[in-house]
Amino acid sequence: MTSNAEWQRRSLASLWHPCTQMQRAATTVPPLPMVRGQGPWLFDAEGHRYFDALSSWWVNLFGHADARIAAALKDQLDTLPHVMLAGCTHAPAVELAERLSARTGGALGHAFFASDGASAVEIALKMSFHHWRNRGRIDKGEFVCLKQGYHGETLGALAVTDVQVFRDAYDPLLMRAHQVMSPDARQARPGESAADVAARAVGEVEMLLRERGERVAAVIVEPLVQGAAGMAMHDPSYLRALRALCTRFDVHLIADEIAVGCGRTGTFFAWEQALPEDASEAERRAAWPDFITLSKGISGGFLPLSLVLSTDAVFQAFLDEDVARGFLHSHSYTGNALACRAALAVLDRFDQEDVLGRNAVQAEALTHALQPLLDDPRVEHPRRRGMIWAFDVRAEHAGGNFAERFHLAGRQQELLIRPIGRTVYLMPPYVLDEALSAWLAQRLQATLTDVLEHPDADRTHQPPTA
Repeated sequence: MTSNAEWQRRSLASLWHPCTQMQRAATTVPPLPMVRGQGPWLFDAEGHRYFDALSSWWVNLFGHADARIAAALKDQLDTLPHVMLAGCTHAPAVELAERLSARTGGALGHAFFASDGASAVEIALKMSFHHWRNRGRIDKGEFVCLKQGYHGETLGALAVTDVQVFRDAYDPLLMRAHQVMSPDARQARPGESAADVAARAVGEVEMLLRERGERVAAVIVEPLVQGAAGMAMHDPSYLRALRALCTRFDVHLIADEIAVGCGRTGTFFAWEQALPEDASEAERRAAWPDFITLSKGISGGFLPLSLVLSTDAVFQAFLDEDVARGFLHSHSYTGNALACRAALAVLDRFDQEDVLGRNAVQAEALTHALQPLLDDPRVEHPRRRGMIWAFDVRAEHAGGNFAERFHLAGRQQELLIRPIGRTVYLMPPYVLDEALSAWLAQRLQATLTDVLEHPDADRTHQPPTA
């Protein structure tokens, strides 16, 4: 059996790991050599297990090696693994587009496929710009994004991202976007509610659109939770008001649900929580955004897949005999049949099981188990939205390099967890039960205590102690 150390040596000699300072990886935070996954667990080359508290960067919904998704893929492998979607079509792509549109009540009737989240954002930005151009509005080429927002690391997506560690080195290459106040509820002033913070943020968008609306193509937002900002959560009223403003000023609205879609926030689409309850079908259709981007969980953690859902009005602006007025964006693996089949198996789980109802019960159990930790005076801003939990460690307690220290301490507690700055968060697969929730809360508490009480401990290369 090849040891962890040998896999680490070979990996560091040949791979460039994402979102990683490779010098730190070589000296302090070596990559974990995973050889097997089962349910919420990952196993390294020496048999140590780790609870995947982050769903492997938020992609895994029903646990690793889910049998039903795997069976669907094995069946698809024997029929049609892939065919180009330019000039051809196939059942998995058609059925996936139809079923996702149906989940919006037909408000977003067309799907364009890609491979990853950043690509989906690029597509939505280009579609919006090109839509206005086809309609003769060549002046509408500006974009609005939120402070603290994250939408990916390709150049277009990075231009509407406000996470400096990703953006700063490439800033000279980027188009200029307008940044507006985040509705992050942690910004509440004394006596303010989350809805009050949202109202202040909406006011800033309105001021900008009054001045620049004729030139703005679209506003892009992460509905309900800004992930890379440290799970910054906001009130759904912000989304309703933003939709009204975009309609009023004739500006597209892009909902980036790459991280928060597929049930993470408690509804399949996060945007559903912003829809009016007592409204006609036409009013509800009008309350959806113009674009929704999806990736990560849509294929259940099996294969890369992303897509953009758009309205009929956007689609129709590209219909013309002139090829140049069509949307010519393409990827070789656009609409890959295997990936689409995995996504159909994910939708089957939502359609045939009460996934969201079960998640709500699981979420309450974990929230209850976490309560002693969330009451810790060293912790602030405890928060949850659906199956996403987060809290911040107070700055005076966190100390330097907190995220790395917490990650390494978590490994020793059988946790695979990566804080964002001093924000600790959980986004686990949908396989929790009461016993596992109690175990997870206990290990998280032990990790926090270890990091804060032993800030100088050397945890490099230490295996789990459990």
